[in-house]
Amino acid sequence: MKRWVSRAPHDCRPAFFCDRFDTLTPRERELLGLVVSGRPNKQIAAELGISDITVKIHRGQVMRKMQAGSLAVLVRMTERIPAVSSRPIPTYS
Repeated sequence: MKRWVSRAPHDCRPAFFCDRFDTLTPRERELLGLVVSGRPNKQIAAELGISDITVKIHRGQVMRKMQAGSLAVLVRMTERIPAVSSRPIPTYS
């Protein structure tokens, strides 16, 4: 009898994503929320009072620590993390 084996590149359990989220610094968590809400780097930089380069560095660290290969994967991951998914989505005026 064959057993079904998932070929997904990562585990899909929320606790697994929460463990990765716990490795982020407070600044990286703040940036994560802004990135997954769709804000461009320049807008994030202005809102946080940091340079565009610093945003790119933090964003790269978030991608590495969360082990996300793309922004789309990162968004899907954060939908499973209660601390991030429960945040209200900002509206643009």
